[in-house]
Amino acid sequence: MQIITTSDGSNTIYLPGINEQYHSVNGAVTESEYVYIDKGFKFIKKKYPKVFEVGFGTGLNCLLTAIEAEKKKVDTLYITIEKFPLSQTITQQLNYGKIISKEALILFEKIHSSPWEKVIEISDYFQLKKINADLISFDFKQNEKFDMIYFDAFGPDKQPEMWTPEIFEKIHSITSENGVLVTYSAKGEVRRQLTTCGFVMERIPGPPGKKQMLRGINKKSTN
Repeated sequence: MQIITTSDGSNTIYLPGINEQYHSVNGAVTESEYVYIDKGFKFIKKKYPKVFEVGFGTGLNCLLTAIEAEKKKVDTLYITIEKFPLSQTITQQLNYGKIISKEALILFEKIHSSPWEKVIEISDYFQLKKINADLISFDFKQNEKFDMIYFDAFGPDKQPEMWTPEIFEKIHSITSENGVLVTYSAKGEVRRQLTTCGFVMERIPGPPGKKQMLRGINKKSTN
């Protein structure tokens, strides 16, 4: 596990074993801000949004959402699942808080120091629950629904078990009516599978270094 610096000065983590990094080398903060905040969180119009993130990773998407929630004064509940949490030794070396703002540094430290499996108030407008589990076998509460889905697993070629019809059906079942899903992936097979589940999918311009990404709206109700 290696910490590397991306083109916008922010860190990401490189995993030599699978030749994959957590974020784009064209800018970790730039990519996350664009895909998950600009095209996701800002896109939904909810007074009390509930966000579910597939792949907590470095906590960058969580941090940027917390910043936006505070900025817009929108009460946000953020639930994220991660099978392999990073160690404190690694997260303390990441520079997101340092390069964004002093407030971001405080939020980032709170996000990573908060206990798992509990809803924790990170700030006035942001509550967080981190779940240490495998999404494949995880059981959601009955009728639990989310307004915003961040699908941020490693790519289909690196983590194919996370890009299956079964996983997408599971994600669809917890997405509220007119809820939104965003992912950096633009693969045709991913788009088709999400469409089959009930999402109305669109390809939109991607972040720097990536031509397109996917965004979908849940138009198919589930019990």
